[in-house]
Amino acid sequence: MQKIATHLWFDKEAEEAAEFYMSLFKEARLKDKTVLNDTPSGTATMLTIELAGQDFMLISAGPFFKFTPAVSFLIACDSQEEVDALWEKLSPGGEVLMPLDRYPFSEKYGWVADRYGLSWQIMAVGGQEIAQKITPTLMFVGDQCGRAEEAVNYYVSLFEDSQVSDILRYGEASLLDKPETIQHVEFTLARQKFAAMDSAYDHQFTFNEAISFVVNCETQEEIDHFWNALSAVPEAEQCGWLKDRYGFSWQIVPTIMKEMMKDDDPEKLAKVTAAFLKMKKFDIEELKKAWKS
Repeated sequence: MQKIATHLWFDKEAEEAAEFYMSLFKEARLKDKTVLNDTPSGTATMLTIELAGQDFMLISAGPFFKFTPAVSFLIACDSQEEVDALWEKLSPGGEVLMPLDRYPFSEKYGWVADRYGLSWQIMAVGGQEIAQKITPTLMFVGDQCGRAEEAVNYYVSLFEDSQVSDILRYGEASLLDKPETIQHVEFTLARQKFAAMDSAYDHQFTFNEAISFVVNCETQEEIDHFWNALSAVPEAEQCGWLKDRYGFSWQIVPTIMKEMMKDDDPEKLAKVTAAFLKMKKFDIEELKKAWKS
């Protein structure tokens, strides 16, 4: 199981969006679908899809959060033709954030928010080997601007098989961003690639719960480790969700939840749902009791 999965919150469009995103990539599939009843959002539909070898979780759970460019997804492309094809699919009904063009860092690149508001950076990488097709990218803005390097180092310290790799810093000629803050940094968490940047422009957005990272944990000790290290906003703690010191949302989830959510017995699923809705940090033993009762 992938250690960290991206979680996307939709109002009602999760199934539609899942079909659309799977149509973008040659290697894509629906892994599972679960419908939960009697949640605070009413009936919630949850899906897990695989895009180019990476897991994404989508939920339809009400109009509470909207995607922002504070988190975007960089798609590495073998050719300019692939960039054009993806742009043609992602841009209709969306918003262009950086026009499709030639840039110093790529012969063809564009940044677009799709019809659902989700942001994608589409970049031709020339002859480079593409080890990971899609890279989640965090942009630290507003009060968090200038903290990208601190955040990345902190995240890397929490996960095994993690490291910081390429760092590009702003220089003295930068108009708004302070010299030595992060223009772009690549890092890995649990062997998965991520990226981050600072931006001092007057952005009218920041991180929110529309996009979070799910950390799959085998044991209660592992849940405790990540929960204690990451949770920094007590009022945000609910149903395995937390916010860290940088305002980013995580979900710390036991892997056995996958099995529970796939149970065909609606009564068992209802009992598990009722149990976890009462929790802040997940308690594996209490979930098992509810499941087996």
